[in-house]
Amino acid sequence: MRDFAKELPEHTAKYIGENDLFLEVFYDESSKQSVRPPLLFVHGAFTGSWMWSKYIPHFISAGWTAYCLNLRGHYKSRSVDLTKVEFADYLGDIRQAIAAIVEERAVPPVVVGFSMGGILSQKLAESVKIAGLVLIDSSICRQVHDEVPYDGLASIIPGLVVPAPARDEQSSADEALEDIEFQRKYLSMESAKAFAAFSFHFGAEGVSIEGGKIMCPSLVISAVNDEADDRRGRATARHIGGEYLGLEGTTHTGLLVGQRYCEAVSRMMIWLERFEEGTNQPSKPRLASSRPT
Repeated sequence: MRDFAKELPEHTAKYIGENDLFLEVFYDESSKQSVRPPLLFVHGAFTGSWMWSKYIPHFISAGWTAYCLNLRGHYKSRSVDLTKVEFADYLGDIRQAIAAIVEERAVPPVVVGFSMGGILSQKLAESVKIAGLVLIDSSICRQVHDEVPYDGLASIIPGLVVPAPARDEQSSADEALEDIEFQRKYLSMESAKAFAAFSFHFGAEGVSIEGGKIMCPSLVISAVNDEADDRRGRATARHIGGEYLGLEGTTHTGLLVGQRYCEAVSRMMIWLERFEEGTNQPSKPRLASSRPT
C-alpha cells in the first residue's frame, strides 16, 4: 500500500490547547518572508490531517505556509471520549488553531475546510476574522438544504459513535485502489453528536449559516454527479457570496485523494493569487460562477 502521509515534505508539529490538538506546520524558507496569509486546512469526519497529503506538497512548492489541524480525538491528537464530543467542541478546536496561528504569524489564515470541516469553517467565519474561506465538497447548511433538499433521504439513527466507512470497494469514479487503501488505513470513528447537528443523513435540522456575516473572499468546490449536486454547490457559493467550481464526475473523497485532485488544487492556486503582495482583495465578490470540467 502506498502511504501518501509518509511522502510529505519535512515539517514541524506541535500540540496546542488543553485537548492536545496535533497541528502540523509546513513551509519552505521562502515562505517565511512571504506577505501571504498562511493556510489552515481543516479535515472532515472520520479523517485527520493525513487526508491533505496530496495537497500539501503543491502549496509548499508554491511558497505557501500550511497548517494542518487535527480535531480532538482525531489522528495524532490526544484520544478523547467521542460520545461526549459535540459540534461546538470542534468549533472551539478550530478557533484555538486560528488563535495560535495569529499569535505566531500576526495575520489570520485562509481556512480550507473539507466536508464536515467545511460546515464548521462556515460557522466559524460568521464571527472569527479570517483572510479567506475555501470549501471543498462541504456539508451543506440549513438554508441550502431548504433550497435544494436531498430527495428520498432515509434518516439513519446514530448510535453513541459513528463507525468509520469500510471502503470495501476496489475503485471509484476518480479513485484508484491505492487511494482507497490509503484511506482505509487511517479512517476512524466519529462523534455521533456532531453528526446529529449538521448531517441531514442523520436526521439533523442542519446548521444555520448567516452568509451576510461572512465577509472574507470565498471559493466553493463541489463534486458533481447530478444536477442536484451542482445546484447545492451553486447555492452554497451564492449563500456566502463566493466563487464556484463544480467538478463533474468526481467523488467526495476523490476531490482530496483521488486521481483528479489536481483540478481542485489548480483552481485554488488561481483563487489564492488575490493574496499576492499588492493584490490582496479584502472584500469578497458577491458573484457565484461555475467552471465545470
